[in-house]
Amino acid sequence: MKVIVSNKKAFHDYEILDRMEAGIVLTGDEVKAIRLGTISLNGAFATLHGGELYLINCNITPYEKAYQKTSDDPTKRRKLLLHRKELNRLIGLVAQKGITLIPLKVYLNEKSRIKVEIGMAKHKKAENKKKELREKDINRQTERELRGRD
Repeated sequence: MKVIVSNKKAFHDYEILDRMEAGIVLTGDEVKAIRLGTISLNGAFATLHGGELYLINCNITPYEKAYQKTSDDPTKRRKLLLHRKELNRLIGLVAQKGITLIPLKVYLNEKSRIKVEIGMAKHKKAENKKKELREKDINRQTERELRGRD
């Protein structure tokens, strides 16, 4: 598995409850652009429309050597592919208060297919973020002291 891009900010802003792998519908030039790493998950999220899951605000920079289409938007919504059973489970989770679907990473699987890891997440409150940063800082200091550094 080769990770192309990961959404580090999602781990800071959200508490990840569960993860799920999904395929993504792309054109040929989008696949080439993603393999080059010209994809950004900043501000991206997944949403349900008409019983299907879509990835919104995922920016895929157009492939330079491809035929340039005038109406091609790099942040257009892209369909995510899941089994019906998984989609029904997601519909139930999103119906609960506060559950958001966030793309965590885009990667190539063993068969060189582009996959998106979707996380079911709850938004962290400001005090929880501060508490987490404090705990990381304390852990870092104790590890330094155990190693003998100051």
